[in-house]
Amino acid sequence: QVQLVESGGGLVQAGGSLRLSCRTSGLTFNHYATTWFRQAPGKEREFLASISWDGSATYYAGSVKGRSTIARDNAKNTIDLQINSLKPEETAIYYCAARNVQNTYSPGPSTPVAYDYWGQGTQVTVSS
Repeated sequence: QVQLVESGGGLVQAGGSLRLSCRTSGLTFNHYATTWFRQAPGKEREFLASISWDGSATYYAGSVKGRSTIARDNAKNTIDLQINSLKPEETAIYYCAARNVQNTYSPGPSTPVAYDYWGQGTQVTVSS
């Protein structure tokens, strides 16, 4: 059974930072590009950042580029996302997702429907 479990969410003040983690099990981790999304109440799920299966390529949304870092550890089957300078409007549930890419070396796409597996999400609340 495939599982993706996010952690690291919580309450943070505006301008602060968070490091989110996603632990995976039940899949051949190095066959999957992995990606972080978020979804605020009443809004569509938003792409944040993706990383290729081997970590050689990353892709960031403009909204977080320059103040976030995605990384993965293929030995531990984990994906992390560090976000700095958080704003109240970034309050949302943050999700990790995995897409089977076999031997391609690209990060995953920005469209949620392209992903095979999802975690349950972790709540991030940014106070003003």
